[in-house]
Amino acid sequence: MVMSSFATYLIGFLILIGGLAYAGYLLNVPTVWIVVGVIVLLGAGILSATRKTKMRDPAEGTGPRSRPPTSPNA
Repeated sequence: MVMSSFATYLIGFLILIGGLAYAGYLLNVPTVWIVVGVIVLLGAGILSATRKTKMRDPAEGTGPRSRPPTSPNA
């Protein structure tokens, strides 16, 4: 089974978030703030992974329809 770039990116981000949450726990950060940080980082990770792995639209003006169609009488 081959993982997509999106899945690989999210797994790495989840490991990062887990490490930061554990560090917060060891530093006696209140649980509420650890949960808030995890939620914010999850949102940022999903947005970032989506932006980095989305398919790019072809540049305008390239491809088979680079000219507008012409009428047969022209």
